[in-house]
Amino acid sequence: MTPLVVLAVLTAALTHAAWNAIAHGIKDQLLAFTLVGGGGALCAIAMAPFAAVPHRGAWPFLAASVVIHLAYQYLLMRSFRLGEFGQVYPVARGVAPLAVTVLAAVFVSERPDAWQASGVAVASAGLGGVALWGLRGRRPNWPALAAAVGTGLTIAGYTVVDGVGVRDSGSSLGYITWLMLLQGLAIPLLAITVRRGRLLAELRPVAARGLLGGALSTAAYGLVLWAQTRAPLAPVAALRETSILAGAAIGTLVFKERFGRPRLLAAVVVVTGIALMLAG
Repeated sequence: MTPLVVLAVLTAALTHAAWNAIAHGIKDQLLAFTLVGGGGALCAIAMAPFAAVPHRGAWPFLAASVVIHLAYQYLLMRSFRLGEFGQVYPVARGVAPLAVTVLAAVFVSERPDAWQASGVAVASAGLGGVALWGLRGRRPNWPALAAAVGTGLTIAGYTVVDGVGVRDSGSSLGYITWLMLLQGLAIPLLAITVRRGRLLAELRPVAARGLLGGALSTAAYGLVLWAQTRAPLAPVAALRETSILAGAAIGTLVFKERFGRPRLLAAVVVVTGIALMLAG
């Protein structure tokens, strides 16, 4: 992983945490993801004149990714509705790197060396600690955690599918353009069907925030897809999950959720895992 790839993935991590915080802050999650999806689709329309159409071999991966992304959005909406941002976001992101490592080894024949495998495992353990060590004295919110784990598994699924698809596409910009356009329209169409004449009035108060979230979502994933054309999938996925640290900080500072000393220790574990991963 070159310094430029590392910088791109870290930028994507911060941007991803920001758009997730925006979506969580909009209490009506259907409205939130209507705007995020719509904002992503608008970005795709703006990029389309400058983006090459993906090669034929990439389209099956694009179709599969759209389906997985819709499952991801549903589970993410559910986890945000049920749990605290500072808990469900770390769980969702923490599950993904280990699952990506397994899937990439099985389906893409990308087997990490000892340093990378150790780094992914240590970083994932730290991310789990960020999420779970703050539960002392409280009953776990199992439905929220289940939705968050499901979210993490879908993240792993689309990461591997898109990692292969973008390499076959001939253009990372073309791939992200068509992906954002196709999956970005699904939830807005659902909202139009469900809310009908009420939708525009309900969207107006939160439109600016939600559309900004869509633009940030497009930028974050576009950077990750570009990085996946230049580095193995598992290290990129693990480094991207540093977004959890930004997410935990946002949960504490913006949503006034407790962070505490145990999660600070877990954050040190995350940094140690990333150092091991990059040493490979």
